[in-house]
Amino acid sequence: MGFGSYDESEQQQPRDDEEDVEAVSIHEHDHDGQLEFESDVSTDQLVSQLGSMKDEDDE
Repeated sequence: MGFGSYDESEQQQPRDDEEDVEAVSIHEHDHDGQLEFESDVSTDQLVSQLGSMKDEDDE
């Protein structure tokens, strides 16, 4: 039983010919501020809504 032909060129490591690629700066958009969020919804209501969302994902 054959498994197809073996091509050594497919087994070689890929070359990185793309030397013009710019590096990505992970700190380009850092933010050292604060975030505040006010809601009229109670914690119990939010927890209940989260529970129902999780139940939907399980189905």
